[in-house]
Amino acid sequence: MMGAYQAIIVGAGFSGAVMAERLASVLGWKVLVLEQRAHIAGNCFDKKNEQGITVHQYGPHLFHTSKPRVWQYLSAFTAWHPYQHKVLARVGEKLIPLPFNLNSLHLVYPAEQALALERKLLELYGAGNKVSILKLRETAEPELAELADWIYQNIFVNYTMRQWGIKAEDIAPDVLARVPVVLSRDDRYFHDSYQAIPAAGYTALINRLLSHQNINVQLQQNALQRLKLENGKICFDGEIFSGKLIYTGMLDQLFSYQFGELPYRSLQFVFRQLDCPYFQTAATVNYPNAPDFTRITEFKHILAESSDGTTIVTEYPQDYDKNDPEKNIPYYPVFTADNQQRFEKYKTLSAQYPQLIPLGRLAEYKYFNMDDAVANALEVSQLLYEQYGKPI
Repeated sequence: MMGAYQAIIVGAGFSGAVMAERLASVLGWKVLVLEQRAHIAGNCFDKKNEQGITVHQYGPHLFHTSKPRVWQYLSAFTAWHPYQHKVLARVGEKLIPLPFNLNSLHLVYPAEQALALERKLLELYGAGNKVSILKLRETAEPELAELADWIYQNIFVNYTMRQWGIKAEDIAPDVLARVPVVLSRDDRYFHDSYQAIPAAGYTALINRLLSHQNINVQLQQNALQRLKLENGKICFDGEIFSGKLIYTGMLDQLFSYQFGELPYRSLQFVFRQLDCPYFQTAATVNYPNAPDFTRITEFKHILAESSDGTTIVTEYPQDYDKNDPEKNIPYYPVFTADNQQRFEKYKTLSAQYPQLIPLGRLAEYKYFNMDDAVANALEVSQLLYEQYGKPI
């Protein structure tokens, strides 16, 4: 039976779907895709609710990339709805554009003071540049140091502590650097070359990727009950499997947590349908200093869909717990030196299985945006083309 497949892919999110499509269409392989959920598309899964509004079941997914290859590849499987994402932060009674930029500066400070701070920022760092909050906090200019402290205390630190479940002193510099201070009046949250939403949604896009005749998708499958990895060999459904196993789940789970669990952060989403045209003026409003949630997203802003009511979702960060059904979806790896060392043990163990390819955010214990996941899958598939004599 398993001789019919050259590859088994565990997971039908972006990483798994791109690999399945490439192996099926370029190498001509028969591919079996196993998905534990009752739907494809992983955390990108979206659907229209009863009000006709497209909601993202696992939180907002806003596609953006500066990678032409990724954009061109996905464009073969979807039309696009142009969309420039904007985010506001609720600080006291004010709504401040994020990332913090010159418009934000003029909302926070009186006009003369804001102009003086703007001049100093532009003289020191240059118009249009992006400055990390850490670099800004190192300035010797007293006024800019005070500004940096205000931004850090009111925008960054509490939000980041709540998002990652860590103390301020434990926040890694690369986490803080992800959202810089922007020295322009560009209010867009992302500044990538390509920004849009799949016109028919992410689920439709993933469905197109998986629609090749060589791909067999099976939903609600516990792949780990069907797989057995032992002594460098892979068995599936009790038979030796000689093809490639592309695994996009948690690597510690694949190997039965023999080196201990890798920590992840999870999220709880609370959806509400409201009887009003709009709830907020932007798709996403962050609440940096709220006690337990981080942001609220209103989906009507994303695809500009018409409805008398509106749908919002509030996000509550939490620790991942595989035994708690309210917390058992892993979203983000928790990056610390200890966690990375533990992951390296699993990575070394996985290398003992030449057929196994760990792929994606969970399996590689990395933070991938959607475009990163697609680019990564394209790069890995390229290696397989070359291995089997069919470079693309």
